[in-house]
Amino acid sequence: MTASVISVDSLGVRFRRNRRGRRNFKDLFAGKQRRSRPGEFWALRDVSFEVKRGDAIGVVGRNGQGKSTLLKLVAGVLLPDEGSVTVSEGVAPLIEITGGFVNDLTVRDNVYLTAGLHGMSRHEIEARFDEIIDFAEIPDFVDTPYKHLSSGMKVRIAFAVIAQLDEPIMLVDEVLAVGDKAFREKCYRRIDEMLAGGRTLFFVSHNERDLRRFCTRGLYLDKGSLVLDSTIDDVLDKYNADHNS
Repeated sequence: MTASVISVDSLGVRFRRNRRGRRNFKDLFAGKQRRSRPGEFWALRDVSFEVKRGDAIGVVGRNGQGKSTLLKLVAGVLLPDEGSVTVSEGVAPLIEITGGFVNDLTVRDNVYLTAGLHGMSRHEIEARFDEIIDFAEIPDFVDTPYKHLSSGMKVRIAFAVIAQLDEPIMLVDEVLAVGDKAFREKCYRRIDEMLAGGRTLFFVSHNERDLRRFCTRGLYLDKGSLVLDSTIDDVLDKYNADHNS
């Protein structure tokens, strides 16, 4: 039987409408659960599912229904207010893809910094550096400050770094929407290769064609609840029926 690599049990996470109302570290270590206060809402509530190694899952729902929040919980960026998320293998997060880069550092320095923060050794980075730059197609900008790159070039270098990680689980959240068509297709071929190699994919997108291309299973979120966990075709049919009628 294929092992579960992600286990989500009765998951709930709560925010404030004017600013995030999250548990602080004092509350966390004291084991305190805050009661709801005025202005708070549940971004996710009572969500449970299992992900097996090699699954390719598309997360479907309108904006503001909890999709990106779910990925951040799986990535360990957020902590749940209720329930649990257990991830048994390493994660390569393509979420807010350019968020960890430093504007005043060069592209070269950012590659070393970001790859290192994701667990690559200096030796591994040196061995893969040329491949990262070649994939990003920016050989003339290696020693240029990151802040001088265009938004498209920033996405290129960020994806190129993350795509070199050997982590078994990929979390992808609409990160290629600003890339040009040719580079987007290049990234998609890279995702195809990683899936063929047995990676697990958790993919948030509003692009139905991309969801059908990569995913075999879908999760449909609405108002923070899991409406349907089924094949990607069934999930997209249900989603379209709910929102096109």
